[in-house]
Amino acid sequence: MTSQSPLAVVLVSGGLDSLVSAALAREAGFRVLALSVDYNQRHQVELAAARRVAKMLGAERHVVLPLDLRAFGGSALTDDIDVPKDGVGEGIPITYVPARNTIFLSLALGWAEASGARDIYVGVNALDYSGYPDCRPEFIAGFETLAELATKAGVEGTPFRIRAPLQMMTKADIVREGARLGIEMGVSWSCYDPAPGGLHCGLCDSCRLRHKGFEDAGVPDPTAYAVTPPAP
Repeated sequence: MTSQSPLAVVLVSGGLDSLVSAALAREAGFRVLALSVDYNQRHQVELAAARRVAKMLGAERHVVLPLDLRAFGGSALTDDIDVPKDGVGEGIPITYVPARNTIFLSLALGWAEASGARDIYVGVNALDYSGYPDCRPEFIAGFETLAELATKAGVEGTPFRIRAPLQMMTKADIVREGARLGIEMGVSWSCYDPAPGGLHCGLCDSCRLRHKGFEDAGVPDPTAYAVTPPAP
């Protein structure tokens, strides 16, 4: 990779999916501009993980942008609402943050246009978390159309590509991809409700899905849990 290699803006939350997505951007030959959003989320510890990820992958620049979504609330991650601990249910979970991926992709789009990048990577996944409307293929396709219509670069004929390489993978597939890439997946953070001592709680939806992904992939889970996660 050289200074002539193309740039990509990569959304890096600190989670496993965004870690693997970022590593795939690097593998594809992109210089990485890592973007994390401090939206005053309950699990602030994920921002420390995002910094580890950006450093490990050699991001050219890492911006942690403050945007306090607790001002709006409406989610267990941004409001005084208990994080569910009784397994993955049907429908859209209360951990859905209203329009979060739309907001984050809009920020990434702004940085991409300003920096000259034309590729944006996001680690959304539509299989294990199909309850989130902003993880679906039609959302990604729709945002790509919006990017073409809403930017100077787009209307002048250099459209943006929204890359969601994990979208149709299971969590086990994502773990296997991380293993293939040879990245240290233990630097990532998934838990929505951190336990004392810097541990994943083991009971929230995200912990359950993470642990099952490692089990199903046959890859040792490097995560420290307060309790061993039961089945989702």
